[in-house]
Amino acid sequence: MEPVRLLPAAGRAAAPWSNGGGTTREIATGPPGAGWSGFAWRVSLADVDRDGPYSPLPGVRRILTMVAGDGLELTIDGERTAVTERFRPLSFAGGAATDCRLTGGPVVNFNVMVREGRCAADVAMARGRYAVRAAAGPQAAVLIVAVAGEALLTPAAAGEPVRLGRYDAALLSAGTAADLDAGPDGVAAVVTLVPSVTAVGG
Repeated sequence: MEPVRLLPAAGRAAAPWSNGGGTTREIATGPPGAGWSGFAWRVSLADVDRDGPYSPLPGVRRILTMVAGDGLELTIDGERTAVTERFRPLSFAGGAATDCRLTGGPVVNFNVMVREGRCAADVAMARGRYAVRAAAGPQAAVLIVAVAGEALLTPAAAGEPVRLGRYDAALLSAGTAADLDAGPDGVAAVVTLVPSVTAVGG
């Protein structure tokens, strides 16, 4: 796998939700091309236009970050959680009964899903300069997505800097290091993906 793979936002296919409440654009999955039943991790952007329930995903951990819009309220297994601040990740169980209510019009959510027992994910929202490195080992990776403004990614090894426009992404393979600069006004999501020991070892 190449050390840095660019995943441009242009041309991403939009898939409608089954309840008609919005659309989802997949950014990347592991393994590549995996469907809903086979992914270890999945990262996407969702345009949410109306209130409605989330599809239950038992055995999956969701990490949701609002990156555009004025707010929403999630009811997760009966407990209400207000999401009023952009770029603050919220982690919850995908199998929980979850309902969404918009509080100020449509929003865009950055979604990370990992299959429990197969992969763990850490989601950081980087501003300014930020050093990134994918862990060594099979299937480890770091995914970077410019969720506000632009970002410049410079590989630590020989290679040309990569400029990411809004919602463009770059996937760093295992062991790859790079310097990230989101500038004074940009925000970049840095998703560190590490397969579980049991998944790697069988």
